[in-house]
Amino acid sequence: MTTHRFPLRPLLASAVAMLAFAGCERKNDQHQMPPQSVGVLTLRTQPVVIHTSLPGRTDAFEIAQVRPQVTGVIEKRLFKEGSDVTVGQQLYQIDASRYQAAYDTARGQLAEAEAGEVTARAKLERYRSLVKEHAVSKQEYDDAVAAEKQAQGQILSAKGQVESAQVNLGYTKMYAPISGRISRTLVTVGALVTANQTDNTAIITRLDPIYVDVNLPAITLLRLKRELAEGRIERQPDGEVPVTLTLEDGSGYEHKGHMALSEVNVDTSTASVIVRAIMPNPDKLLLPGMYVHAELEEGTDPNSLLVPQEAVTHNTHGDAEVWVVKPDDTVERRQIQTGAAFGTNWLVTSGLKAGERIVVVGLQKVTPGAKVKPQEISATATPDAPASQNKGQ
Repeated sequence: MTTHRFPLRPLLASAVAMLAFAGCERKNDQHQMPPQSVGVLTLRTQPVVIHTSLPGRTDAFEIAQVRPQVTGVIEKRLFKEGSDVTVGQQLYQIDASRYQAAYDTARGQLAEAEAGEVTARAKLERYRSLVKEHAVSKQEYDDAVAAEKQAQGQILSAKGQVESAQVNLGYTKMYAPISGRISRTLVTVGALVTANQTDNTAIITRLDPIYVDVNLPAITLLRLKRELAEGRIERQPDGEVPVTLTLEDGSGYEHKGHMALSEVNVDTSTASVIVRAIMPNPDKLLLPGMYVHAELEEGTDPNSLLVPQEAVTHNTHGDAEVWVVKPDDTVERRQIQTGAAFGTNWLVTSGLKAGERIVVVGLQKVTPGAKVKPQEISATATPDAPASQNKGQ
């Protein structure tokens, strides 16, 4: 039987060469694939109104604790619980009989002192002429002068007693010190109240206007001051910061207020500053202690960059990223910083600049360094949409 032997090494070399050639053809085919079409947006600056939304609590504009200034029994209650009262309106009547008697006694003592002063003055006038004629001694004349001055002092003392008695008599009528809504009464007719007691008889709260206190993070306050100094944010024409409210049930409050003041010290436990706003409350809808969201209108940023939210992705660390199309139509992944949300857009605070193109449609088609076929899409930025910058941003 004849056996044919073929050379094995040349055959293996030929096979390897054919496989390498086929791989090169496939690689060349990949390089020759047309660029992927993606929708891009060219960034342009635009003015937007910057808002900051912060949680807060309402607080009364004025609170008056009604307490008695004299001791006595309550004879009358002259208001309706839970009603609105005006400053100077009588609220309670305390038994005034003892204070009326003290006032009458003081007036009688004043009249007696005035009568004594008349006698002393007449005596002094007589002695003044007699002492010149040596009809009375100098000592008697000096005694008459002293008696007249003593009578004048007694008048002043009596007048003080009358005024004190009159004040106490007036305190038997308890009046409203401020205008506002009065609480339920804490004493009833017939109850004994005492002067300078620590317990209130009622509380009056002024509800219109009303305060709203919010905690502004110190880092946000620094950012605002820096942006104002750099001219990135323009102040309101009147210099005030408008404030709008969202109530706890999610509804908007129809009246707009303004920021009144901010504390000068930072709370070390919360790293925040208390900001107080004044809100009109004509319908008495807001009550002290209510939880609200206050939206502070900080100003206008004339050179803002807004990017659609669908163009922003996040890496494993939670950092915001976008795909940027470079001038040669290749793409790169870039990390950015975002701020407030404006409708369906994010406000970009760093990482991008005007004129750059970002991928909005076709994000799943791109890889770092890949060449793409960009197709411009219309901008969807809505600068008039309300911002909802959350606490701490």
